[in-house]
Amino acid sequence: MSWLESFILGLVQGLTEFLPISSSAHLRLTAAFAGWHDPGAAFTAITQIGTETAVLIYFRKDIARIVSAWFGSLLGKVPRSDHDAQMGWLVIVGSIPIGVLGVTFKDQIEGPFRDLRLIATTLIVMGVVLGIADRLAARDETGGRHRAVRHRKGLTELGVKDGLIFGLCQAMALIPGVSRSGATISGGLLMGYTREAAARYSFLLAIPAVLASGVFELKDAGEGHVSWGPTIFATVIAFVVGYAVIAWFMKFITTKSFMPFVYYRILLGIVLVVLVSMGVLSPHAGESGG
Repeated sequence: MSWLESFILGLVQGLTEFLPISSSAHLRLTAAFAGWHDPGAAFTAITQIGTETAVLIYFRKDIARIVSAWFGSLLGKVPRSDHDAQMGWLVIVGSIPIGVLGVTFKDQIEGPFRDLRLIATTLIVMGVVLGIADRLAARDETGGRHRAVRHRKGLTELGVKDGLIFGLCQAMALIPGVSRSGATISGGLLMGYTREAAARYSFLLAIPAVLASGVFELKDAGEGHVSWGPTIFATVIAFVVGYAVIAWFMKFITTKSFMPFVYYRILLGIVLVVLVSMGVLSPHAGESGG
């Protein structure tokens, strides 16, 4: 991997990690369209450490409060009914599904799941799901001529059952094209949470899973065509760009819908289907060198 490739892939990772459009799919597609080797699951997991570091810094006050309350509840200094203490447990519970499924299907994640035909399908299907979830949220928030505004839940109303469902949604992102934020936000909206609450919990829930995955894949960083230098460089780029994207996205969702991302996902998926069907792009483009 050249330094130019690592710069572009790090940029793509930072731009797409927090948007509901799938960073893993975009890394895969960038390499395929450019005629590069697939950077692989290990490269993707490690560069995500950069974007998750951005999450740690952006949400540092929330994280510090949750961690402090959680440890305090273990020592009996904070009531277990405390919201922040409960959030600590809910993040742990919600991280279980992706941890179990990630280890179980590791070979599939690094192989068959990176087929461009599957990525095209997940882009379209999850785009439709996100669109439906967003429309339901908009209907509840604005009401209508014959419908009153309905209350949407915040994170203070999050319980174990919903936390586990969030976790199962997050686990779906093991398949490139699904999108970690897209799946968890869609799940949150369908369960009746506000856009901001669903997005905030999605980011917090991703921290343990992404950091653990990145550390687990460190041993494979220097294998194949991807070396340590370019991987670290891409991770730094992803961190810088990712932080800016988080700040923008959290402001965006307070007043705007997710429909622009829905249209983008569906259009990209359709274009990918056409290119693969016409033989312009191989469904396994770049894999031989990955």
